[in-house]
Amino acid sequence: MPLRQDPPPSPVAAAGPLLSVRNLRVRFGGITALDGVSFEVARGQIAGLIGPNGAGKTTLFNCLSRLYAYEEGAITFDGQPLEKLPRHRMAALGMGRTFQNLALFASMSVLDNIKVGLHARTRKGFLAHALRLPGVAAEEEASSRRAAELLRFLGLEHVAQQRVAELPFGTRKRVELARALASAPSLLLLDEPAAGLNHEEVGALGSLVRAIRDQFQLTVLLVEHHMGLVMSVSDHVVALSFGRKIAEGTPAQVQRDPEVIQAYLGSEA
Repeated sequence: MPLRQDPPPSPVAAAGPLLSVRNLRVRFGGITALDGVSFEVARGQIAGLIGPNGAGKTTLFNCLSRLYAYEEGAITFDGQPLEKLPRHRMAALGMGRTFQNLALFASMSVLDNIKVGLHARTRKGFLAHALRLPGVAAEEEASSRRAAELLRFLGLEHVAQQRVAELPFGTRKRVELARALASAPSLLLLDEPAAGLNHEEVGALGSLVRAIRDQFQLTVLLVEHHMGLVMSVSDHVVALSFGRKIAEGTPAQVQRDPEVIQAYLGSEA
């Protein structure tokens, strides 16, 4: 893992933690998937979460999304304890997510997939839309503007009306990213965004993640196996191994950590 010079901390990150994970413990039968994991993500940061296969990264993401329950510990997002919130409130609370295995509606168009993400920010219900009550037209216009902005930003205008199933994998990744951004999250969870991408696409992804943070003024937590990508875009990195946090700090600090080197390369290295 080549070293890089760490960038100065983002000025937005000085405002304090947006996400706080404290002593998180998750077990599946006799297997401990997370064992007392604690870390914070500051507002405006791009934070990387790394570790070998089976380290507990996706389990942690699923706890943040409320897909998994945790037996011990606490997660606080924007000052609110997550365990007291229903799962369907997560998008409206300000948390957006992409998935390692794409979770798109393949038979729907790119634009319609993005509109699904926009529903988290609409306030008018089904009856109001059916009856065209006051305020519905303005809300629909605002949603259309937001969708058009995301299509332009992610270079998807030319495929807006195409079915997702007809698109190449890299383009579908951008569609899922657009849908996650449609809900205007304050925290964006990216689960293996580089998986399945070629070298050129991975390089463009790094620039895109930074541009998303800056353009939409949000915080990013990134789970990724591609070390070059994580180390080039992250302000802060947390390393897991067998469900435990083994290192935390700047990318350069984590790359030099003996436990991280052992987890990836083995004790002889």
